[in-house]
Order: sequence, then structure tokens, then C-alpha cells
Amino acid sequence: MIKLTRLGGEVFVLNAELIQYVEARPDTFITLTTGQRLVVAESMDEVLRRAVAYHQAKHMIPAATYHHDEGPNLRIRGES
Repeated sequence: MIKLTRLGGEVFVLNAELIQYVEARPDTFITLTTGQRLVVAESMDEVLRRAVAYHQAKHMIPAATYHHDEGPNLRIRGES
């Protein structure tokens, strides 16, 4: 899911799996696999950056750590 902004300023979350293509004309249009079209305030490059980050993040699995005295703990890398 990626957070985007409609031209009127309303923030919403879009399922990035549904993006078919993005156009800059000069507003940014997103066409979904459902055929629905959205116009957003973000640039085409920003929508692309967020969609790529989403797809990269969904393939990351948090590293599991085990501490004998604490029991099993799931921690995200870099988290203390």
C-alpha cells in the first residue's frame, strides 16, 4: 500500500498491486488494473518511487532472533 494525495488535498492509501500504468500530463494520472483512473498531486517519479519501495518491502522478511533467557523474539533489522 502506498500513501498518495488527491489534487484536493485528501490523503488516501492505494494498493500498489493495482497500478497498471502512470502518466504525467501535466497532472499525474494513475490507471488501475480495474480500469479506474486516479489523479494525484505526487509526480510520476514519486509514485514510481513509492510503488518500487512497496514492492521491495513486501519481499523482505524480518530477521528472527532467539534469546534463551527471553524466549523467541521477532525483531526488524536495525531495531534495538
